[in-house]
Amino acid sequence: MKVGKRLENINEGNNFFYLTVALVALLISSGLAEVVGSGWIDRVLQIFIIVVFIVCFASLRFDKNWSRLLKTLATCWVIATLVKLIFDIREMDVLMLALTFSFFFGTFKSTAKQVLFHGEVNTNKVVGSVALFLLLGLMWAIVYLIIIEYSPNAFTGLEAISWGENFSNAAYFSFVTLTTLGYGDISPISPLAQVVVYLEAIVGVFYMAIVVSSLVSANLEHREKNNG
Repeated sequence: MKVGKRLENINEGNNFFYLTVALVALLISSGLAEVVGSGWIDRVLQIFIIVVFIVCFASLRFDKNWSRLLKTLATCWVIATLVKLIFDIREMDVLMLALTFSFFFGTFKSTAKQVLFHGEVNTNKVVGSVALFLLLGLMWAIVYLIIIEYSPNAFTGLEAISWGENFSNAAYFSFVTLTTLGYGDISPISPLAQVVVYLEAIVGVFYMAIVVSSLVSANLEHREKNNG
C-alpha cells in the first residue's frame, strides 16, 4: 500500500527526481550484486530492472505514447526472463539486452522531450538532465554487452560472461568513456567496438553544451510567452 501511495505521489513537478533515483539505484545495485555471488547476480539485477521499469512507468506516464510502449516492453521482458530461467536458451540474453536498450532509449526520448524543448526550467528539469546523462551511459553499456555476446574478444578487461555479471563492468566502462576519462583498464580491440566507443566519447563531449543551450533556450522562450 505504501509503495502504491508513493507512486501516486509522482507528478509532473517531481517525476524526474524519482526517475534519477531509480537509475542511480540500478547502477549501485549492479555493483553490489557482485558481492552476493555469481548465482544471484542475474536475479538481483533483474529484480532491480523490474523496479526501474515500474518507477519509470510512473514517472513518464504523462507521455501517453511512451507509457503504452513501456507496458509492451515490460511484458516482453518478463516473458523473456521466464523463458531464460526455465529453458536456459542463450538467445534470450540477446533479446533481453535488446529490450533493455529499447527501454532506455524510449525513456531517454520521452525525458528529452519533456526536459529540453518546452516549458520553464525548474529543479525537476535540471534533475531530468542528469537522468538523460545516466540513460546515455546505460544505453551504451547495453550496446557493449551485445557486442560481447557476438564478439567475446572485442574488449580487453571485459570477460565473456553472462550479461548480468558483466553489467557493472560495462556500465563502468561506458561512463568512463562518456566523461572522456579513459583510464585504460578496459579497451576496445575490434573495429566495431572502437567505433562505438569513440562515438560515445563524442556524445559525452557535446552533451553538456547541448543540454545547457536547450535549457536556456526553453527558459527564454517561456519568459517571452509570459511577458508577451
